[in-house]
Amino acid sequence: MQNALRHWRHSACLLALLAMTASAQPLQAATAQRDGQHDFDWEFGTWKTQVRRLTRPLSGSRDWVEYTGTSVVRGVLDDRANLVELRIEGPSGRIHGTSLRLYNPQTRQWNINYASAGNGMLTRPLYGGFQGGRGEFYGAEDLDGRAILVRFVISDITPDSARFEQAYSADGGRTWESNWIAVDTRIRASE
Repeated sequence: MQNALRHWRHSACLLALLAMTASAQPLQAATAQRDGQHDFDWEFGTWKTQVRRLTRPLSGSRDWVEYTGTSVVRGVLDDRANLVELRIEGPSGRIHGTSLRLYNPQTRQWNINYASAGNGMLTRPLYGGFQGGRGEFYGAEDLDGRAILVRFVISDITPDSARFEQAYSADGGRTWESNWIAVDTRIRASE
């Protein structure tokens, strides 16, 4: 019974994600008309990153912890993909992870895959793209045994800074709770 309930919740979450995707057709249609293969090229290089992380997402907690460190972004697969290596630490510990972002030329969408050195697990991919200088990516995930939606937004992009925000939804995308906010500043070779 418990497996059936978990499967139902996961299916409901996926249906909500599909509904959100269907409602975003104008974004997808505009994205489909252009090649977004180089949308992440602005990020190649080394960045100082300042991160705030919600300690217990979707629990009602308002306890945030802070980290600082670096992220290094480089192109791979002839720049059809990119790899981000994140190394941050703070009073609550260290986070070391990597994000592989792959571009699909058929769908003209990116998918983002994250792996943590802490647990050795690869998350489910988030899918999306950029429009008007803003990146939006969506996916489904499990959090403490329950199916949730994930939204990852990249905004305030300049040649030397950007903002990254991840949020979770447990109600099919009606409401979102931010749980990861990072502000990156480019490190120049002379610094």
